Amino acid sequence: MTTKDLCRAIDAISARIDENRDALVSLDQQNGDGDLGISMSGGFRAVSDFLHDSQETDLGKCLNRCGDHFNEAAPSSLGTILAFFFKGMARNLRGMEACDAARLAEAMRAGLENVMAKAGSKPGEKTILDSLTPGVEALAAHAGEGARAAFAKAAQAARAGSEGTREMKAVWGRAAYYGEKSLGVLDGGSVVGALIFEAIKDME
Repeated sequence: MTTKDLCRAIDAISARIDENRDALVSLDQQNGDGDLGISMSGGFRAVSDFLHDSQETDLGKCLNRCGDHFNEAAPSSLGTILAFFFKGMARNLRGMEACDAARLAEAMRAGLENVMAKAGSKPGEKTILDSLTPGVEALAAHAGEGARAAFAKAAQAARAGSEGTREMKAVWGRAAYYGEKSLGVLDGGSVVGALIFEAIKDME
């Protein structure tokens, strides 16, 4: 992956989020404030716009700026979490202009670690971590099979992780106020995580 590849991936993710914007809004209205699709659409579009204008080739520097732009354009709890994710990846890839699937998975693990350290959350709490974490682990486990095969496995794992949030009780955000009533409801943030991997998997 180079910064050009990153740009293509973000374009694909942005398009997939836009396609699912209304569905994300409807999902978020069940236990949240209903702005999930709007904030995620704005965040990924802002990052896409930045990458198209950027001449930066250092993956770390580029991802760090992606985090800044996402956080500014998506002023929400999930916007902040994804900014943490970008910035964790950025520190891991600082000084590199290219990386393979295995190194990308390592960087994504660093992104997850930054989210958990900064937000205090962990998998099993009905958040985006419940799809991102299995997606990243599958990517790492299958990286030797090539990027396309690895992302196919990652997308499958992320979607399964998202579906698993139906059995979890919310711990964070407005959804936590619903307590037992959050059981049986799919977490919107986890769907965003699944869409990220699925969009990359389907890239031409």
